[in-house]
Amino acid sequence: MFPFYSKKKAFSSKKRKKGKTDLVKRLDKVFALYIRLRDCMPNGFGRCISCGKIKPYRELDCGHFFGRSNMATRFDEDNCSAECQGCNRASSDHLIYYQENLIRKIGVARFSTLRERAHSIKKWDDDELAKMITHYTNEVKRLSHEKGIHVNL
Repeated sequence: MFPFYSKKKAFSSKKRKKGKTDLVKRLDKVFALYIRLRDCMPNGFGRCISCGKIKPYRELDCGHFFGRSNMATRFDEDNCSAECQGCNRASSDHLIYYQENLIRKIGVARFSTLRERAHSIKKWDDDELAKMITHYTNEVKRLSHEKGIHVNL
């Protein structure tokens, strides 16, 4: 048997250009912070949209009703709500309660529009992603100052 060797990539001193995946990762982080801050009360606690438990800011996730793989609704504020980590990461039946509470929160008309958008295809331009990063970064700073919750950007 011959040993298998993997080639090591040469170290480049040049900074690589930020690609679309880097912009999407950055926007994911900032957007998730925004959703969690938006849904928190000024005392730093928020209610899980699925189970209704009140949890501190640090124990909440940005839960998506239509999954993150759907780019048309990935960064849609109607599609995302604060959700406790147990419901978002482990619970299999959380979408049943999520849907009921989401319809109560945004109404039937906006929910049906969201459902239509979820069945469409969206390809984001780099400029659109960069503008959204800037917008949500400013919103995170504003909300964290208003609610007194320290956030690392």
